[in-house]
Amino acid sequence: MKQQNSKIVKWILIGISVLFFILMLVLPLIEVIYRSLKDGWEIYQSAITAENTLSALKVTLIATIIALLVNTFFGIVASWLVTKFDFRGKNVLSTLIDIPFSISPVIAGLAYIMTFGRNGWATPFINWINELLGTDISLVFSIPGVVIATIFVTFPFISREVIPVLNTEGRDEEVAASLMGASGFTIFRKITLPHMKWGLLYGIILCAARSFGEFGAVYAVSKTRGETFTLPLEIDALYMAGSADSITQSFAVSSLLVVMAVIILILKNIVEYRGRQNDI
Repeated sequence: MKQQNSKIVKWILIGISVLFFILMLVLPLIEVIYRSLKDGWEIYQSAITAENTLSALKVTLIATIIALLVNTFFGIVASWLVTKFDFRGKNVLSTLIDIPFSISPVIAGLAYIMTFGRNGWATPFINWINELLGTDISLVFSIPGVVIATIFVTFPFISREVIPVLNTEGRDEEVAASLMGASGFTIFRKITLPHMKWGLLYGIILCAARSFGEFGAVYAVSKTRGETFTLPLEIDALYMAGSADSITQSFAVSSLLVVMAVIILILKNIVEYRGRQNDI
């Protein structure tokens, strides 16, 4: 009787999970694809090849690539520092890494405006650099501002995937290699980096996924459609235009993010599978 009740509970839980998955994930994605293609392939093609769409795609890729490079470097450094060394302020550093998780992206964008905007405290310094070098650097309402905002909101993803991996591995191998005379860089290259490899790749995938879809922080520091808009901002602009054609175009552009999400999901599963195989 108990076994029969257990099976009933199991199938009820499975049914609830599948129903939730279909209602909250599958149907909305199918709706996006349907709405993007309902007016025909030519309309869809014209929407995704429009000048503003291509500009938004370019800005999105630039911000994502730079965010990945910066966050990968600092994620590795922070993870190595937190897990392999003891120092004062270690807990404070671990807490600071999580700040982007606890702050609204919109607030982060507004903070950058207050810091680097026209009346920000860093503006005189930026103006001095521009006069000295003859440049026209601007850190808000520009592509650099979009990049900085993207870096901020995605910073924790890599370190938070690598730190648990390195904590699990411990320090014994590094200590043994150090006693045998290996240099710090050799220890990192031969021991630490191979240990963190799968966690690092997983963190990079999560960082890329968040970069593609970030809206709030980027919205605050972006200004001009066709110049500094990313794909999520372009989708919002098309949908808010309100016309039937623009709404269809917004779904067409949304499908690009759906395709990116599917690719990232496939990569995520591959990394997870390879990581499990590596642990066996």
